[in-house]
Amino acid sequence: MKIGIVSDSHGKSVRLRRAMEIFIAADADAVVHCGDICSLDDVELLAMGPSGRPQPHLVAGNMDRNRPALLAAARHWNVRYHDEVIEVPIGEGEYLAAVHGHIPSLLSDLIDDEQFPYVCHGHTHDTRDERVGITRVINPGALYDARPLTVAILDTDTDELTFHEVED
Repeated sequence: MKIGIVSDSHGKSVRLRRAMEIFIAADADAVVHCGDICSLDDVELLAMGPSGRPQPHLVAGNMDRNRPALLAAARHWNVRYHDEVIEVPIGEGEYLAAVHGHIPSLLSDLIDDEQFPYVCHGHTHDTRDERVGITRVINPGALYDARPLTVAILDTDTDELTFHEVED
């Protein structure tokens, strides 16, 4: 399964659209946004894949202030949403977990529990690819206040992770 991972778009719609185009070109099966989308209109961009692909998932970040409206937009556009942790099925009874990362204890618990083969987060605006025990911890970087602007694609079948620059 190929999963596009993006975080911290902070309402930068053009950049998020370019990220989605990268995911669609890579034939991603799902997209995970690790928070700080900061725009209700951008929730629609997560649902832009052809024929319902890629399946969009969104977890709220610390800058996503109006959570009831965010939830309503997610429901309207058929984007799976959660306030703190989103679990994405990756096959064979396993799940990828995604959080924003602004609650360090929550991120640490997800990693330390070794329940998930992948834990994704944002918040720092820095890329990360690290193994902690059995868990691979991934931060795709950010589409705002980062150089370069990056997203990631994870292939869970091959365990391959690639970072992609997004044009400004």
